[in-house]
Amino acid sequence: MASPRLKYVSLGVLVFQTTSLVLTMRYSRTLQADGPRYLASSAVVLAEVMKIISCVLLVFKEHSYSMRALNSILRQEIAHKPIETLKLAIPSGIYTLQNNLLYVALSNLDAATYQVTYQLKILTTALFSVSMLGRRLGVYQWLSLLILMAGVALVQWPSESAAAPEKAALSAGSQLVGVAAVLVACCSSGFAGVYFEKILKESKQSVWVRNIQLGMFGLVFGLFGMLAYDGERVKASGMLQGYNTITWAVVALQALGGLVIAAVIKYADNILKGFATSLSIILSTFISYFWLQDFDPSGVFFLGAILVIVATFLYGYEGKPSPNPSRA
Repeated sequence: MASPRLKYVSLGVLVFQTTSLVLTMRYSRTLQADGPRYLASSAVVLAEVMKIISCVLLVFKEHSYSMRALNSILRQEIAHKPIETLKLAIPSGIYTLQNNLLYVALSNLDAATYQVTYQLKILTTALFSVSMLGRRLGVYQWLSLLILMAGVALVQWPSESAAAPEKAALSAGSQLVGVAAVLVACCSSGFAGVYFEKILKESKQSVWVRNIQLGMFGLVFGLFGMLAYDGERVKASGMLQGYNTITWAVVALQALGGLVIAAVIKYADNILKGFATSLSIILSTFISYFWLQDFDPSGVFFLGAILVIVATFLYGYEGKPSPNPSRA
């Protein structure tokens, strides 16, 4: 049983990771700087490279820092099991799409609205768990999903604005793009997470080895996407165009975030994860309003956010269903 100190450290790490990634990504996509903005597709590729390196180092550590053991495990589990490795192509491709969509979403939505809306991944994960894993949800889980949908609907409820009609129309169009990106990301997150969980349960491979396999396919898909959508700009100015300290922080947070969560999740029960989500939403709201100044909350937003927070706690109240597994 984890000590209270470890639980509080886990809470702090979870809150820091979920909040800092969203806020830095939003800030980096709205920052006015000289020269071209960095390419989101290249950031996804670099994050995959960081994940692969990190997971290789973790496997190296698991085998007592033996290079011979590392080479053996990578050959046996990846090179000599092509069918098992190919199974990861599907979730890897979906995760790559999801990572690109999150950049689209945070280019068009403020951090607070994004944070609340993205909790719909609880709904998609639950539905895919029922259909793909045969998992049974209790009354509290189904009730929480209804509350969750109501909360997200309220958050997206249009508010009256005194802005000019042209600006209001542009803002509405931008928000529609952002919400659509979040909804597709929620669906992809739910399916890929449950699919990955099913693969983990059917094999005895290390989760870090599985994440290396995911990263390999993710790197290929990411490079293909970057060349397909941003190939001309990459040829003209390179894939690192527009990069600064904030950009590298976003890449590192996205790459290492899943590893951090995977490392602390064993100390975090559903109530603790509910606290982390709630604190992250609250922090994102305050920082978006006071620091980024891109968010003007309404009473309807706060009501929707409260419903989402309540739903998050309620979902973990009965039965403790397995969460969406961390994709490192």
